[in-house]
Amino acid sequence: MLPELLAIAGGFALLTWSADRFVVGASAIAYNLDISPLVIGLTIVSLGTSAPEILVSAVAAWQGNSGLAVGNALGSNIINIALVLGVAALITPLDVHSSIVRRELPVLLLIMAAALLLLLDGTLGRLDGTLLVTGMGLMLFWVTRMGIKSSDTPDAINTEFSEEIPTDLGIGKAAFWLVAGALLLLLSSRLLVWGSVSIAQTMGVSDLVIGLTIVALGTSLPELAATVMSALKNEHDIALGNVLGSNMFNLLAVLGLPGLIDPGPFEPVVLTRDYPVMFALTVVLFVMAYGFRGPGRINRLEGAILLAAFGAYQTLLYFHNLA
Repeated sequence: MLPELLAIAGGFALLTWSADRFVVGASAIAYNLDISPLVIGLTIVSLGTSAPEILVSAVAAWQGNSGLAVGNALGSNIINIALVLGVAALITPLDVHSSIVRRELPVLLLIMAAALLLLLDGTLGRLDGTLLVTGMGLMLFWVTRMGIKSSDTPDAINTEFSEEIPTDLGIGKAAFWLVAGALLLLLSSRLLVWGSVSIAQTMGVSDLVIGLTIVALGTSLPELAATVMSALKNEHDIALGNVLGSNMFNLLAVLGLPGLIDPGPFEPVVLTRDYPVMFALTVVLFVMAYGFRGPGRINRLEGAILLAAFGAYQTLLYFHNLA
């Protein structure tokens, strides 16, 4: 089992580093092409931080392990809210001022409801996958249009993205990091999937549970690193925006790819255990962050509650696996 453990550890480390290089390269190319920092942040950065989940899902589905891919999509969303934002809010309370972030919160709820309707028949089919991936295209169009319209407005997240987008890389060096990051993402994804599936088979654990836990945690490392760093820099709107963008991509692209590549039924427990947990956490996040009477805020107590929810869900998975 040692080679599998090393593959998982190496896959995690390489996945996090290559995702960062991929985002840096893509962002720098876009900046050199005079695309506004806000559009870059809302599209390329959000898509780049979800690249590990997308590639792991595609590789897993291609190898016939769609349960792992479905678990990765839902587990990453749960981890992004309960663990990533919980840790960030404990470090420093997250104040939400951006109107763009407030607009993304209800859209995430709508996407989640639409995805649930597609899954209610217990099967993730090719039509479901097509609709979800098409939805990703529509979402990218929407956030791009919103970014273009808001590029010259004094929105808090606009200022934060302007300070974060790399401006010192030429086209050549940026292209190198884009290609290198993409290739290493693919390699690390295959390492992670191979190691995770091998351990799951050895321990008699389902692909779904492995996807919900080990794989979801590993592919969420870029979001954890980006969100914590943004919180430390007082870029609170980016911290929350990264999670919202990643969760929307997870529901549309990461969940859609298994339907396109390896359609079929999934474990019924997804609809009775995992999706309700993800839905409930997203509703709680909406209530905390939307700011019905002013700016939204996730304080330290609420961060602790999110972390407690993460611990409770992991305990639930443990006992369900024993049953």
